[in-house]
Amino acid sequence: MLLTAFWFFASLMILFGLSVVLLRNPVSCAMSLVLCFISLAALFVTLDATFIGIIQVLVYAGAVMVLFLFIIMLLDLKAEKSRRLNVGATLGGTLVVCGFLALLVRVIHSLPALSKPLPELPASQASDVKMIGFTLFHSFGLPFEVVGVLLLSATVGVVVLSRKTLR
Repeated sequence: MLLTAFWFFASLMILFGLSVVLLRNPVSCAMSLVLCFISLAALFVTLDATFIGIIQVLVYAGAVMVLFLFIIMLLDLKAEKSRRLNVGATLGGTLVVCGFLALLVRVIHSLPALSKPLPELPASQASDVKMIGFTLFHSFGLPFEVVGVLLLSATVGVVVLSRKTLR
C-alpha cells in the first residue's frame, strides 16, 4: 500500500512540476508549485519522515508560496504571450532530456547495492524534532538568520519597486 501511495504522489509531483514549467499564467504556475510541494510532503510521509513532511507544508507550501503569490499579485504580472515553437530548441531540449534519462537508467542499473535490502535503523534516544532543532539553532544559527533577512529585504524591494509614484 505504501509503495502504491509513493508512486502516486511521485507521479503527481512530476505532473505538477511540469505544469510549473509549461503553464503561461504566473498565478497558475505558483499554485502548481504549491501542489508540487504538497505532493513532496506526502512523499516524505510515505517514507516515515513525518516531521519533514509537516515542515514542508508549513514552510514551503504555506509561508514561502504565500510570499511568492503576494509578490506576483503586487507586480501585476500578466500571462506570457504565445510564441511560435522553436524547432531547434525543442529538438535540442528533447535530446538532452533523453540523454539524461538514459544515463540515469544506466547508473541505476550499474549499482549492485540497490538490489540488497536495507538494514534496520537503530532506535534513537532523542526525537527527530529535538535533533533537528538542536542542529538548526546550534550549528546553523547564522545562515538561518541570513535567510530570514534576505527574504525580508526581497519583500521590501518588491514593495518599493511596485508602488505607484505620488506627485
